[in-house]
Amino acid sequence: MPPRPRLLPLSAAIASLLATLLASPAQGQTLNELYESARGFDATYQGARAQYDASVARAAQARAGILPAVGLSAGVNRNNLDIDVITGNQQGSSSRDFTQQNVGINATQPLYRPANWATWEQGKRQAEIAQSVFTIAEQDLIVRVSQAYFDVLASQDSLSLVRAQKAAVSEQLASAKRNFEVGTSTITDSREAQARYDLVVAQEIAAENDLRVKKIVLDQLVGRPGSVPVPLAVPVVLPTAQPADIEAWVSQADAGHPAIRQAQLGVDVAGLEIEKARAGHKPTLDANLGYNVTRNPNGTSTSTVGTRINAATVGVTFNLPLFAGFATENRIKETLALEDQSRSVLDGTRRNVAQATRAAYLGLVSGAGQVKALEAAEASSQSALDANRLGYQVGVRINIDVLNSQSQLYQTKRDLAQARYNVLLGNLKLRQANGTLTVADMDAINATLAKNGSVPAVPAPSTTPSDPNAVAVPPARPSVPVVPPVPVAPFNPPPPAIPVAPPPPPVLNPGR
Repeated sequence: MPPRPRLLPLSAAIASLLATLLASPAQGQTLNELYESARGFDATYQGARAQYDASVARAAQARAGILPAVGLSAGVNRNNLDIDVITGNQQGSSSRDFTQQNVGINATQPLYRPANWATWEQGKRQAEIAQSVFTIAEQDLIVRVSQAYFDVLASQDSLSLVRAQKAAVSEQLASAKRNFEVGTSTITDSREAQARYDLVVAQEIAAENDLRVKKIVLDQLVGRPGSVPVPLAVPVVLPTAQPADIEAWVSQADAGHPAIRQAQLGVDVAGLEIEKARAGHKPTLDANLGYNVTRNPNGTSTSTVGTRINAATVGVTFNLPLFAGFATENRIKETLALEDQSRSVLDGTRRNVAQATRAAYLGLVSGAGQVKALEAAEASSQSALDANRLGYQVGVRINIDVLNSQSQLYQTKRDLAQARYNVLLGNLKLRQANGTLTVADMDAINATLAKNGSVPAVPAPSTTPSDPNAVAVPPARPSVPVVPPVPVAPFNPPPPAIPVAPPPPPVLNPGR
């Protein structure tokens, strides 16, 4: 078959174009931008908003009990009468048909109705309860969006670090194969490096799948397909929780937590319910005002003359209950027990909020300490890797030592990245625990993100199967990784100040 030289340059150009597109940074969205998208899309938040609107409207209905009630009435009646007349021993009968028309307007104004006034007070507190419930829903949305946001960033970091580790293991595998070929190492080194390479490939597949799942969760939450979170700026500067006093956070929670406020309002509503029950023994007084017109164009049952009656009425109605079969007494007992229940709920809510606040604060402090420890561990792991590479080159370390050092370094980097995200999320969870979380609290999180709003493109997954008999070629690495990986280029130590003993002579290769 004759060669087709034109296809090769075209394929190379297409491959170069695709590589450029994949390597170019994508415009990302900050945490505030994704939160605003979630407010208009998230079903849970939209349901909470609708419930808030319904609760406010239902609470406003309670005011009707203390306002006037005005009604307009009108009617037409057709009457057909059969009249029997008995006079002494004589009896006669006649019939009479006539029409009666009436129209009127009547108003009633409660003057003294204790139950209605208690219901109105309950309505105002129910509106405040609805506001507290909606505030909790808003705080929950902030945390859920932040959790999904940092989950995607953590998955991207994990995938980038796994691929960087894969490149490092590939280089170590290639070095082991070359040493085996020249007879300076055993086949054991090559097989250990190949086994570690195959393990990293499996970890890469799992990391790719985890990133896809986390992106699906974020997209579904914010209603924006293909959302790209902006990574943290380098170097990472984590915000600190102020004040640095756990009891100050607990006191702040007890004073203004929405759940505590909701429980306190529940106690008030229960107390007003007792007043309503006791009002069953009290009288009621209403003012009545009306104007009615009655027209009989054909007369009435006793007259054939048409009439029109205009009647204006003003008065008061007094009602005093005397006995209701002990229903009122038992209703009072019921409401007293329900008030005790509401107070127990309030006590339990305060204890739970205090416990959650303390746990969140301690978790945040522990996370900040863990970040510092992992930063020190990262530097130590890097030093250990450099030392093992140098020892491997001079023959005092074996290949498995270098591989273990590489695994330890990249695992430390993944743990450090996750710990940083946990601290950022822990700041929001602490404020959620003590009930002070607002949208403004996300500004401190956005201050830690990259300023240019661009994110590095994640390299495409490698589809080349692992061949135990071939030298592994390192895949392309991301141009701007989320967490700067330690360079994995072959180690070139500086010339030693003192003479170094020559490497041992080649050993007999049992696999050759």
